[in-house]
Amino acid sequence: MAVAVLLPAAGASRRMRGRDKLLEEVRGRALLRERAEVALSVSDDVLVTLPPEGAARAAVLDGLPVARRVVAQAAEGMAASLRAGADRARARGAAGLMVLLPDMPDLTAGDLATALAAFDGRAILRATSQDGRPGHPVIFPAAVLPEMAALSGGEGARALLSRHPVILCALPAERAITDLDTPEAWAAWRARNP
Repeated sequence: MAVAVLLPAAGASRRMRGRDKLLEEVRGRALLRERAEVALSVSDDVLVTLPPEGAARAAVLDGLPVARRVVAQAAEGMAASLRAGADRARARGAAGLMVLLPDMPDLTAGDLATALAAFDGRAILRATSQDGRPGHPVIFPAAVLPEMAALSGGEGARALLSRHPVILCALPAERAITDLDTPEAWAAWRARNP
């Protein structure tokens, strides 16, 4: 059974002060599209969650074989997207669900493949930076998905990570922890990645 991938893209980008971080250009295309392409390189079962006012985000996905789900409760926080991902993965009989945050431009297809190869199907797998700081992606086994489908609030999956065994998988440098949430973070990242 394959592992499904969730790109939770229903957030509001509030810290970007009017800009949408998922529409920022990375390697010649919108970040959300580029991240979806990377996800598709390791799984043919990719779900992108979108906010109710997410027409621009949806448009950058045109032509890609990804499933899209508008999350009416997007304002609730990450749990709304996690529930949608868990429900879909369970319905499709997936062996697990990789949660790939779409604002992390440094993760490569090779990094995702490394994480998948280390996933044993029983414990949660969490990628870390090279020096061990916890990051993403995180892969949840099928047995944990019913609990994920019952999450609520903005806390995300922290409760699941504290209740279940977790295997760590170190990825190179800081790729597993580089997320870009503010204009300043984007400017610094672009300075490092001309």
